[in-house]
Amino acid sequence: MIESPDPGHLSKPMNTTEARELLRRMLDAAIAAAQPALCIPAHLPTPPQGRLLVIGAGKASAEMARAVERHWPGPLSGLVVTRHGYAVPCERIEIVEAAHPVPDAAGLEGARRMLELVRGLNDDDTVLCLISGGGSALLPLPLDGITLEDKQQVNHALLKSGATIAEMNCVRRHLSAIKGGWLAAACHPARVVTLLISDVPGDDPIDIASGPTVADPTTCTDALDIVRRYGIALPPAVMAVLESGRGESVKPGDRRLARTETHLVATPQMALDAAARVAREAGIMPYILGDGIEGEARDVGKVMAGIALQAAARGQPFAAPCALLSGGETTVTVRGDGRGGRNVEFLLSCAIALRGTPGVFGLAADTDGVDGQEEIAGAVITPDTLARAWAAGIRPHDSLANNDGHGFFQALGDSVVTGPTLTNVNDFRAVLILPTGA
Repeated sequence: MIESPDPGHLSKPMNTTEARELLRRMLDAAIAAAQPALCIPAHLPTPPQGRLLVIGAGKASAEMARAVERHWPGPLSGLVVTRHGYAVPCERIEIVEAAHPVPDAAGLEGARRMLELVRGLNDDDTVLCLISGGGSALLPLPLDGITLEDKQQVNHALLKSGATIAEMNCVRRHLSAIKGGWLAAACHPARVVTLLISDVPGDDPIDIASGPTVADPTTCTDALDIVRRYGIALPPAVMAVLESGRGESVKPGDRRLARTETHLVATPQMALDAAARVAREAGIMPYILGDGIEGEARDVGKVMAGIALQAAARGQPFAAPCALLSGGETTVTVRGDGRGGRNVEFLLSCAIALRGTPGVFGLAADTDGVDGQEEIAGAVITPDTLARAWAAGIRPHDSLANNDGHGFFQALGDSVVTGPTLTNVNDFRAVLILPTGA
């Protein structure tokens, strides 16, 4: 979406420090727009005649639970599972911490307990399910015949394969006793209201935490096609489940899901809109290029650099000063052994393609505060990024080939660290193009 054809108007030239600060303000605004305290209250259901049971999973689920507690007028109880370090104090809803992105025993036990909690409900009860990104790994309840170790191996293989998030979640759904609608089926005949904070391109509920409360139109055959397409090596027990069809999920039209409803309460587009407002206030014209951009991170970085180079040199398709904003979830096919993440891979590729072009800056970060498996959200690039790397004896092309984006940017002091943000609307990318000489 293009915000406006009108150019921005800077009141004065912007130096490097000011450009970096503006990029960080845009990121902070994007994160703030997706905070559960802002987006949960308006979507709470009407109080039921029976019980309200709160369940959920994801990096934002604990903060979502706290927002429910603060605004719910009556009694409630429940359990949610969040990532280690993302718990917040709650009085009536139990918070369980587990591992992400590779599942652990704490997540397994949390998923088992969650299923036990929802069994035995009646028509008068309501289940409020709070789901955000990260829920797939945080609810690792495998089907019979599959072990937690098998699931861990699957997750490692998927994360390195280059598969899209939709493809990864398709495989995960067909190995799970809780995803792909099984959690909602276990709640029957109670009403199920799911509040979603989206971290996936397209905001499809089936792909947010692998859809534990929504019907799944995909099949085991679809999952097998993905495994073969990417040449993913899976444990024999996992292949047996997929090939036998035992991993089928809950399908559209299933009567157990007749009383379910879903509501998107925060999305990547909302975050980008908030960042665009910050840019406009600073005299920079924002252009939102897309909230669901996918593809190899290094390829997306090259494309974004190409757009920025054309804008900087020729004022096409956008004239400086402007900010190119985008979201979504790129992928990384891991070939090296460096410390990487998709946002720093994007940025490093973008910096190499920009070749130190004056006036072009960039920031990319995961809005949950964790890029890859590092407690680092992302990084910043400036026109002198490559020059500073070379001066420090660092070869940018070698770092990219080794998937070592975090090592590269940490050495330059250009990492972006937010700490746990308590929300997750996926990746945020901003490329800032200032007039030459600014």
